[in-house]
Amino acid sequence: MHSKIFNVPNTLSLIRVFLAPVVLLFLSLRIEQPIPFLPDVSWGEALAATVFIIASITDFFDGYIARRDKLVTNLGKFIDPLADKVLVISAMLALIELNRLPAWIVMVIITREFVVTGLRLVAAAEGVVIAASKGGKLKTVCQIIALIMLILNIPYGMAVMWLAMILTVWSGMDYLIKGSKLITG
Repeated sequence: MHSKIFNVPNTLSLIRVFLAPVVLLFLSLRIEQPIPFLPDVSWGEALAATVFIIASITDFFDGYIARRDKLVTNLGKFIDPLADKVLVISAMLALIELNRLPAWIVMVIITREFVVTGLRLVAAAEGVVIAASKGGKLKTVCQIIALIMLILNIPYGMAVMWLAMILTVWSGMDYLIKGSKLITG
């Protein structure tokens, strides 16, 4: 039983949870020494982006391996979406502190996550599974790209974040519309 719980996909999700504070640490330490070939990027930002990218890649592989090898567990169903949210919200909070991301955008995104999670809890209580939608997956990819761009001060990072926020609201509304019967009884 123990080895089934701590399989490769669940371990990758747990690694993602533990990498989130590392991203925060590198951005918070503000290692300001510029990188010679990237004058607008500090070492702290480069390290934060590297860890964030590695953590984001684990999100793809944990799901892929779990489905391929039939290693889907209740722990995995719990820890995978939690790990995603912890990673993304950690990066967003650091970017608020660095004045690269408005807090209200983060609040919109966090609110959507609470709403969808609440809807999934209601559905689970009714024996219904609400799988991740294509819109939700697209939202996640867009958020990750925007966050990498903002961490690294890449031009148009905020424009990509606006797109991510629009996809966030759109996919949240899609979940609500599809799950409205569960909420209304």
